Amino acid sequence: MTTPSVLFVCVHNAGRSQMAAGWLTHLAGDAVEVRSAGSLPGDQVNPAAVQAMAEVGVDISAATPKVLTTEAVQASDVVITMGCGDACPVFPGKRYLDWDLDDPAGQGVEAVRPIRDEIEARVRGLLAELDVVG
Repeated sequence: MTTPSVLFVCVHNAGRSQMAAGWLTHLAGDAVEVRSAGSLPGDQVNPAAVQAMAEVGVDISAATPKVLTTEAVQASDVVITMGCGDACPVFPGKRYLDWDLDDPAGQGVEAVRPIRDEIEARVRGLLAELDVVG
């Protein structure tokens, strides 16, 4: 069986998509290929997102926002968008999911924690759908 690949996309690739990629890597290890990108990537990962993830033992401090490329979408089996609207290219044969999550940009860690927990629940559900034990 080939390793499924998942691409998380949000606008700045600084909060939601980085937390989702962190969760998926943490829970699935090498069983899933994980990518994240943004349609307009920010300068750095949201410090509140880094702190919120560190509180649950997931280190995303080394992550950096990356620009969304057509190649990244084409190389992924599942593309999960988080509020990037029409900026995400659509290709036939890919599975697209849109996760409607609050944007943690400019929020303190208290506001980011429930978003982090919602993302964890969705990532666990995704792992079950992909038949990957997390």
